[in-house]
Amino acid sequence: MTDPTDDRDTGTDPGGIQREDYARSAADIERQRSIFDQSTRTRLLPNAESLARRQTILRSAKWVLPLLALVLLGSIAAWPAVERAVIMHTGTMAQMSRVRVKSGSMLNPTYRGLDDHDHPYMVTADEARQISNERIDLTNAAADILLDDRNWLYVTARDGVYIQHSQLLNLTHDVTLYRNDGTIMLTPSADIDMRHNIIVSDSWIHGEGPIGTIDAGGSMLDTRGGIMLFRGPGRMILNAAERSN
Repeated sequence: MTDPTDDRDTGTDPGGIQREDYARSAADIERQRSIFDQSTRTRLLPNAESLARRQTILRSAKWVLPLLALVLLGSIAAWPAVERAVIMHTGTMAQMSRVRVKSGSMLNPTYRGLDDHDHPYMVTADEARQISNERIDLTNAAADILLDDRNWLYVTARDGVYIQHSQLLNLTHDVTLYRNDGTIMLTPSADIDMRHNIIVSDSWIHGEGPIGTIDAGGSMLDTRGGIMLFRGPGRMILNAAERSN
């Protein structure tokens, strides 16, 4: 009787299926074993310079992160105030956008000042041209003068010359003077001393108001002292109430 053949000796299985993808060379086996060999793995330890750099980063982070959080919280708290300031200055920015400077001229200028009693006045125009350091030519000029707490004066003209440092305003062509008591005066030209609130005209003048109507060859008005002087020839027609007085 013969012994059956031992499959383990041959390393083959008669009834099994052989797969070529499982076949490995000796070099592949050695390489794969070297990868999983724990003895070949080495761990790189940080040196002193690397440790010092990491410690510096950690110390900086302890200060930078809280400071950044504080800045963010402060910006959140200050945002309502910033928004209110932007809203308040919206009107100012709109006015500035309408002011344009071109070829030595300015559109929609405004000049402000005080008289010798510290009462404010304002001179405006559609256009201003800087002729010299003193002289400014105005187109469609207007002067708004506060005489006291209750009285004010408004003067307009098609053309004007403003001597800024001397506070003198010369108006020509269709000069119209209006006072808050209802007095209206018309004249071709007038000179206004803004510092002393004195208006002088060497041309004819026509005035209407609560007192009556007057036509004269010239006038001098001291608006603060309430003095009106007229040069003849002239004519005055008083109202009935003034006649009875």
